Amino acid sequence: MSKIKFAIVGAGHIGKRHAEMVRRDAEGELVALVDPRGQEACGAQDFDVPFFSSIDELLASNLDYDVINICTPNGLHAEQALKALAAKKHVVCEKPMGLTTQSCEQIIYKSLQVSKQVFCVMQNRYSPPSVWIKDLIEKKVLGDIYMVQLNCYWNRDERYYKAGGWKGTKDLDGGTLFTQFSHFIDILYWVFGDVKPLSALLRNYNHGHSIEFEDTGLVHFALPQHGAALGSLNYSTSVWDANLESSMTIIGSKGSIKVAGQYMNEVVHCHIEGYRMPELAPSNPPNDYGPYKGSAANHMYVYENVRDVLRGTKPITTNALEGLKVVEIIESIYALAR
Repeated sequence: MSKIKFAIVGAGHIGKRHAEMVRRDAEGELVALVDPRGQEACGAQDFDVPFFSSIDELLASNLDYDVINICTPNGLHAEQALKALAAKKHVVCEKPMGLTTQSCEQIIYKSLQVSKQVFCVMQNRYSPPSVWIKDLIEKKVLGDIYMVQLNCYWNRDERYYKAGGWKGTKDLDGGTLFTQFSHFIDILYWVFGDVKPLSALLRNYNHGHSIEFEDTGLVHFALPQHGAALGSLNYSTSVWDANLESSMTIIGSKGSIKVAGQYMNEVVHCHIEGYRMPELAPSNPPNDYGPYKGSAANHMYVYENVRDVLRGTKPITTNALEGLKVVEIIESIYALAR
């Protein structure tokens, strides 16, 4: 079979990760990179492919490719995804799919209109603890779910929010939940189904000079598909110096579990009636993906799914409707806080 050809829009840290994953995939081919800063300014000289200054310039070229990867600032995702779909290209879109449910709905409508796929990058779904939790919930091993607590405590300081950059801006970043913690909201939705925010308190404790939104939040929510189950999301980017953890604790009628670690990649507690904890696969994928380990290397599974879907052998793992749902949950949290 011919290789699947990718053009990547955005050559920052994430864009170069996508480029590396494509380059190391025997069935994928990187054919172009796009970034207004230029190839040398992006540090992308190692990728010996045509380089364009805008997605419009790429679309006007005569290059042959199948998929456009959107790896730009959050506020550009929807606009660029719509342009890619209008050109009848499949789309791989980094989180979030958009900054509003309306823009995500436009993407879904356009993808259906042109019969092209939109793959939302939620690579934490491939983490062995995440797969394990989902299996437990689907099989009702924990019994009735009473409570879920999601804690996300990271560091983001002046080393991250640089003057003149897009991070921290309302229009291009969107908010802490969009940029830092949407992966974990996706896991919450993926595992438990619909999430209904009930209340939200947001604060900006020590980023008043660098961001235009909150750095800390306390959110309460219900899980309608699990009866009277309640939950809380506690998050902050005000942790001093280094990330602390991302964790999920689940209390059920037959037991309790907790996964923790920086990316919810370690099982730290499992106590369930009549259940023996299995040995999970290692969090690091076995393949050699250079500097990328753990959650970062899980992008390889995203690309395997893109390949399988476009070959017609497997269903899509994170579709546009699910990408929209995560944005809808975040948007409703921010609306409650206002």
